[in-house]
Amino acid sequence: MMKLSSLLLLSSYRLSSAKANSRHHATASSFLSSFISPRLLKLQSIHLNFIRSTSALIPSSNNAATRFSTSNNSSNGEVPAFKDYQPTIVSISDAYDSANGELVSVEVVEDEETDVDVRVKVRIREDPYTHLESKTHYQYFSFRSTLHTSSPQLASLLLNKNNKEHKILRVQYILENAGQASYANAFKGYSTYYTTKSPFDNDWDRIETTYDEERGWLVWNHDVDINSGNSAYFAYFPPYSYERHLRLISKCAESTECKVHSLGQTLSKREIDCLTIGTGPKTCWIIHRQHPGESMAEFYAEGLLTRLLGLDDNWDRLAQKAKELYTFKIVPNVNPDGAVNGYLRTNAAGSNLNREWAPSSAPGEALDGEEQCKVPYDAPSLERSPEVYHILRHMDETGCDAFLDIHGDEDLPFNFLAGSQGMPNWSKRLEALHGAFLASYERANSDMQAKVSYEPDKPNEGLKNICSNQIALRFDCFSGTLEMPFKELWKKEGWGADRARQLGASVLDPLCYIWPYLRDDEPFWEGLPAEDAYVQPSSKYE
Repeated sequence: MMKLSSLLLLSSYRLSSAKANSRHHATASSFLSSFISPRLLKLQSIHLNFIRSTSALIPSSNNAATRFSTSNNSSNGEVPAFKDYQPTIVSISDAYDSANGELVSVEVVEDEETDVDVRVKVRIREDPYTHLESKTHYQYFSFRSTLHTSSPQLASLLLNKNNKEHKILRVQYILENAGQASYANAFKGYSTYYTTKSPFDNDWDRIETTYDEERGWLVWNHDVDINSGNSAYFAYFPPYSYERHLRLISKCAESTECKVHSLGQTLSKREIDCLTIGTGPKTCWIIHRQHPGESMAEFYAEGLLTRLLGLDDNWDRLAQKAKELYTFKIVPNVNPDGAVNGYLRTNAAGSNLNREWAPSSAPGEALDGEEQCKVPYDAPSLERSPEVYHILRHMDETGCDAFLDIHGDEDLPFNFLAGSQGMPNWSKRLEALHGAFLASYERANSDMQAKVSYEPDKPNEGLKNICSNQIALRFDCFSGTLEMPFKELWKKEGWGADRARQLGASVLDPLCYIWPYLRDDEPFWEGLPAEDAYVQPSSKYE
């Protein structure tokens, strides 16, 4: 056995070389205590305390120990004066949940004819590359802007302001890569959201915004009263944070009428939360936010769950009826990885989840002198799209009688439902269910309408790898993609997170209305009122 003196010498050497930090002390003590008596341990403790008290006096050549030395060349250890530091005028931050925005440049505008004091250029970060679509998506943005009053340039601007009590600075923001965004034309007629409070307080307003099509710039001005605050948040749509998602899940789990379970994990090891509510004989699946930048979809989920479970302490007769008719399977956020990272359309692997619901073809590598070919694309997969893989696996176990996939649309200023008209099983039954669902929805909430939607696919020409198409075909059921706008609703103002929640709560009305007909093979549509008839939608509107 090693002698005690040797052990103490060894421990002393190790401790001094590591600057005698507490973790090494604990390790040495544990090592010695495994075979040394208590009396000897007391001697060892005295020795270690001596090492602790003297180690700070021992010079070291260890690089890690000298990382915090001063940057000047003086040998007396004086702290530098930092006299050359110049604070920036404006800083841009996207270091928070669901944020996206990078600073490009800041300048003081010296043109007296321009009613702008400071100009800030920002870029939107791209999503990971999407192999199936051979592109990178981006459009969603959310960032914090902070003016630094200690900046000499900003201070000189403030001195020139005539109004001493209210020193207003007009800051112009330019998203300089908006023209290359996934849906650049959708910026026409759009107005940016802004708040001077927390981005997660839901206290957002719109600000007048213009799209400079020639330069590809999205531009807005914001007036800042320096005496009231110097920070503001701007967003494509109010963000729905992952923390809020977890709080929603936890609150639902407290209800005796709700069972929360994980269908599996995302690539970043977040749970794919699914809520089972109700005991009805028909199964209704409603999933939200496959595209993470479409945060209105999770506000929709919150409104639906609040009404269904009475989270606001209001008893609702129709909600009780819905739970007797249906067993609901609700996924509030299909793509939490993309949401946290501020992506528009993809998950952590760069997969557009709404194209991962069936095998398809993807662009292959082009050989010399040949055009790019198509190769088989297997989906869903645990490697690229575990979110879809796990949801579809569970759907196959439970079956599906009614299905909604909740999204947001960049271009159309309407709430609408895109159906499965391009699937081989599209029938008079599915057509009648589509028409009756929308008619009932319009009666329940005037923010919904039936006339404007995507142009329907021609018969048998729909993409089977799109979620609602695949579900309609797989289960021969009523299935649709419900879209909400980023813009203000057509000829209506005030669209935002609160109205998205109300739309989510209102969906119980049409679901209860069409319940008797979901699996009815008889021509039930002949007995429906004329106002429930299917309306052939169009993307054109005036």
